Amino acid sequence: MPQPSQSPTKVPRALVRSAIIQLGVVLMLGAVLAVLVMMMDPGTPAQAQNVDVGAQLTQPDIGDPLNAGQNQLDPGVPSVQSPTAGEQVPVLESTGNANQFSLNVDGINRPSQAVTILVTLTVVSLAPSLLMMFSSFTRIVIVLSATRNAIGMPSVPPSQVVVGLALFLALFTMTPTLTQVNETAIQPYLNAEITVEQAISNAQAPIRTFMMHEVGDDELELFIGASGDTRPASPQEIPLTTLMPAFVLSEIKTAFIMVFVINIPFLLIDLIVAAVLMSMGMMMLPPVTVSLPFKLLLFVMVDGWGLVVQSILRSFA
Repeated sequence: MPQPSQSPTKVPRALVRSAIIQLGVVLMLGAVLAVLVMMMDPGTPAQAQNVDVGAQLTQPDIGDPLNAGQNQLDPGVPSVQSPTAGEQVPVLESTGNANQFSLNVDGINRPSQAVTILVTLTVVSLAPSLLMMFSSFTRIVIVLSATRNAIGMPSVPPSQVVVGLALFLALFTMTPTLTQVNETAIQPYLNAEITVEQAISNAQAPIRTFMMHEVGDDELELFIGASGDTRPASPQEIPLTTLMPAFVLSEIKTAFIMVFVINIPFLLIDLIVAAVLMSMGMMMLPPVTVSLPFKLLLFVMVDGWGLVVQSILRSFA
């Protein structure tokens, strides 16, 4: 009898998968070892290139005399001139890292680009806090936000509109102070007439005057007593770390007083509408829904936003 033909032997899938995994592990280990060898090699091309660049900057090549004569005859080829006795050559100084250098021109150390970017990002991140601590923005944004809540529309106008209006009103009220800062600190510093320390000192004077004019006596006494330091002999001796929180607390207090005055007319309208609905037996109808059109009509007829903004501006006069 003929014997049955045997089927070809099949390789198990588990064995193939194990071989692929082992091959991948070997390739990964080889790549890691190659990276480690490159990192441990002290003589990298980047360092040699940086040394050549420094040598070219610090030791200018005056060229071959034969080539120099040829350059003088050929006007199309620029000639290399040696520096004169009074001329200073820029020197590229290493900072310890092969990829970071500081340029020294005329004896002045120029800050690196990384330091400049770090300082710029720090100033930008602190800008909102400085705006709230030194300006009238806190009082204005609280009053405007509370006004729309008193009307009965917490989301109209949108928050972006309220914050934008508060920002421009703060710039408007702070214009005299910012003008003094620009004239006494920024422009003299940009014209190299004063140092950085003098510019900071000159900029503090107008801002301190503005905060001292708006801060309350009770808030100032609170923080002076809580600081535990000796009592200042004059307002100019009060440190900014004490004056700033007192100024912000005083701004919040003044804003709440203005909000209380603004909410009284709207509260009266709500009470009148609630009493009328109660007398008519309409218990299920919310009084706020009925009083909202009347509050909007009253607010538009008396030019409410204009009165609110005028009151805010007068509070800083």
